[in-house]
Amino acid sequence: MRKSLRAVTAGTLAALLAATTAAPAPAAAASPVQASLDVLTAQDGVPGAVTVVQDGRRTEVTRSGVGDVATGKPFPRNGSFRAGSVTKTFVATVVLQLVAEGRVRLDAPVARYLPGLLPDARITVRQVLQHTSGVPEYLQDFDLSDPEALRHRGAEPAELVAMAVQHPALFPPGTGWSYSNTNYIVAGMLVERVTGHAPAAEIAHRITRPLGLHDTYLPRRGDEKLPSPHPVGYFPIGTELVDFSDFDATIAGAAGGLVSTPADLDRFYGALLEGRLLRPAELAEMRRTVPADLGVPGARYGLGLGAIPLTCGVVWGHEGGIIGFTNFAGAGPNGRRATVVLNENPTPADTSAHLLAAVDAAVCS
Repeated sequence: MRKSLRAVTAGTLAALLAATTAAPAPAAAASPVQASLDVLTAQDGVPGAVTVVQDGRRTEVTRSGVGDVATGKPFPRNGSFRAGSVTKTFVATVVLQLVAEGRVRLDAPVARYLPGLLPDARITVRQVLQHTSGVPEYLQDFDLSDPEALRHRGAEPAELVAMAVQHPALFPPGTGWSYSNTNYIVAGMLVERVTGHAPAAEIAHRITRPLGLHDTYLPRRGDEKLPSPHPVGYFPIGTELVDFSDFDATIAGAAGGLVSTPADLDRFYGALLEGRLLRPAELAEMRRTVPADLGVPGARYGLGLGAIPLTCGVVWGHEGGIIGFTNFAGAGPNGRRATVVLNENPTPADTSAHLLAAVDAAVCS
C-alpha cells in the first residue's frame, strides 16, 4: 500500500530545503533534518515525525511533534510502526534469493509456479516484481474512506488476487508501468508455493534473523496489535484523528503488511545494498530499473526497489503508506541510511513533497 511522492523537480526540492532552513532562530539554528521535520508537523499538521540516520557506526535520531496527541508523549526514538510498501523490498529480496538458488526464474511465467492464478499466462515473475505486469489494483474494491470497516476484516491472498483479476488488465504484460499492490500479493503466493512456507516465515528465516532485525515481522491473520513502544498511527476523518495503530494488516499482506522500526529498516537497506543479502548478479537485477510514475521526475523502479533522485544523487529505497503511517526508507549515494516515519495516513496534500525534502536532508546534509 502506498501514497506516491508528489511531483518535485530538483529545483523545487532545493527550494523546499532552503525554506526549511532560512527562518531565523533565537538560539542555534535547527539542523536541516530538524527543520524539515518541523515543516511536516507545524505546517502540514502531521502529529509527529522521526528520522533515524545510520552513517557507519553512528546513529542520529531527530524528532518533531508528538507520538500521541491525547497525552502529548513524544514520538518514540525507535518505535514500532507499520511500514507499508517497504514490505515489497523484503519480498523481492526473498524471490531473488530463490532465483539465486535456481528455484525461480525471473523471466519464467508466473503460471509455471501458480497455474491459473492470473488470466494472462504471459506475465513473468520479473514483470510482477517491477509492476510491468498490467495486473489491476485490488485496493480499488476497498472503501478506504471507511477504515473501521477494515479494522478487523483481514484477507487471504487468493481472495485479493481474485478481486483484482475481475477488472480488465491495465495493459499487455511488459508494455507499461503501473504500481499495483496485487503484484506483490502474487509474489508472496509464489514464495509460499515454491518454499512451502508463508512469506512471513521466509522473511524471518532469510532476512530478519540473519541480520538481527528483532523488531521486524510480517503479521499473520488476526495479529492486530502493534508492539510497544510505538507512536499512535492516525487516520484523519474531518478534524478528528482516529487511532488506527491496531488492525488486521493482512489486507496488505506481502504488499504492505510489515511491522518494523526505523533502525531495523536502516540496517536492512544497508545490508541489501552492500550485497549481504543477494549475490552481485541478483542485486544487479534488482537495480535494473524502468521509468516509473512515482510522482518525482526522473524516478525509476527496479525489482521492489525505487531509485529516487535527490540533490546529492540517488536514494535507493521505498516509500510506504498504510492506514496510520507514512514513511520512506533507503540508502543514499554516500552510504547513509535513513528512515523517515510519520504517524498519519492519509496525509495532507503537500506532505509527500515535504517528506521527500526530509529524506533529502537526512541523506544529503
